[in-house]
Amino acid sequence: QVQLVESGGGLVQAGGSLRLSCAASGRTSRSYGMGWFRQAPGKEREFVASISWNSGATNYLNSVKGRFTISRDNAKNVVFLQMNSLKPEDTAVYYCAATAIGMASRNSYEYDVWGQGTQVTVSS
Repeated sequence: QVQLVESGGGLVQAGGSLRLSCAASGRTSRSYGMGWFRQAPGKEREFVASISWNSGATNYLNSVKGRFTISRDNAKNVVFLQMNSLKPEDTAVYYCAATAIGMASRNSYEYDVWGQGTQVTVSS
């Protein structure tokens, strides 16, 4: 059973940067596709970025393209989300998720395991 623990959230001013980390445990975690989703107050959870098991493919929400970068280190079982040029509208709880499909999926229903979330707050 894969388990996920996020870290790296916090409060940052607009234009600043944060790097989120997601530590995965479990023997099969390296074969999983990984994604980041976010949920702002009063809004539905939305896809942010995803990466395939071998880092061969990535997908991004249009509004974060060019600002966010997803990457993974399978040797350490960690997935990262580097967030630059942050905007107040990026404020949300960010969740890491894993899919046994292994692909860079955009669809939340394809993800089997979820972390507890980490808060990101961007002040204007």
